[in-house]
Amino acid sequence: MQEKAGAGGYWYTQDTEQQAGAVGVLNALREYRASEAAMRRRTRSSMGMGETDLLALRYLLQAEAQGRAVGPKELGAQLGVTSASMTTLIDRLVKTGHIRREPHPTDRRALILRPTPGSDEEVRRTLGLMHQRMIAVAGSLSAKEAEIIATFLTRMRDAVDAIDSTEDV
Repeated sequence: MQEKAGAGGYWYTQDTEQQAGAVGVLNALREYRASEAAMRRRTRSSMGMGETDLLALRYLLQAEAQGRAVGPKELGAQLGVTSASMTTLIDRLVKTGHIRREPHPTDRRALILRPTPGSDEEVRRTLGLMHQRMIAVAGSLSAKEAEIIATFLTRMRDAVDAIDSTEDV
């Protein structure tokens, strides 16, 4: 089954059934990523937030659920943004009522960032039904299927995270 380069959305030659199957998986993964990106755009739009704002809020909500205090420096490192950009982002999220600054409980010079109860409710209201649908799909997998898919996605993550050597170019 020789498929022309570029067909099926990828330029890989599909000489064998296995290669054609692999390209089919990559196409499905690409379509999922496109759908997820569209969902994130809709979410950002409905919440009036940018991508980095939404990532910051998600990180703060997760930390809050874990009982961890997060300061601006940790959040900036997590998001990969500069101190100046972090200040602007925090100011924006405070102004929109998504987070609040609080004094650090043991360090008078430091601040911690906390999501407001309203922001947690807004995220749940905005994403709740979608998350329920995703859990239902994932929950329909057998334990073996879930293990295979989790392993595959971890290996794909590792493949795209690998830094290519300039010697191979």
